Amino acid sequence: MKMLTVCALICAMMALATAQSPPIVKSQNDQSQKTDLVKKTCGCPCGWTRIYGRCFRYISRPLRWAQAEKYCQRLGGNLASIHSNWQYRSIQRMIKRACHVLRETWIGGSDAQEEKTWLWSDGTRFRFQKWCRGEPNNHLRSQHCLTMNHSACKCWDDNHCWRRKPFVCVRRR
Repeated sequence: MKMLTVCALICAMMALATAQSPPIVKSQNDQSQKTDLVKKTCGCPCGWTRIYGRCFRYISRPLRWAQAEKYCQRLGGNLASIHSNWQYRSIQRMIKRACHVLRETWIGGSDAQEEKTWLWSDGTRFRFQKWCRGEPNNHLRSQHCLTMNHSACKCWDDNHCWRRKPFVCVRRR
């Protein structure tokens, strides 16, 4: 919450510092220009962290995988896709800053449509993988959703989609 407040204040100060004198009559277009200014100034909307050209946000509220995906969609994105070890480590640092530990967290991978065919919910290609040893194992033939920060190795695990976990959203700026 502190990070969100600080980001909001910084964005507001930067927007005010670069803004021209406001017009006497405000129109709908003026409001959208101010919103665009704040987005461009911060790179990502306030509360989001820019990592490798995309905006990520950790949500600590535990939800089922499908509920988490819908929540991310309401925020203008999807559950996070991860495309490199560098991104993975950066997302882990973001989570650690938010809650001081690396909790097991939903990200956007799923093989619910076809077993062993992993897809990202944002439609990007599933190339990078960080599976724990012996995973994905589809335990009890019902693990179809991807978590990160599993076990002491902090790697990936396929998990039961009905479990409630915090999650990471991603969006383009």
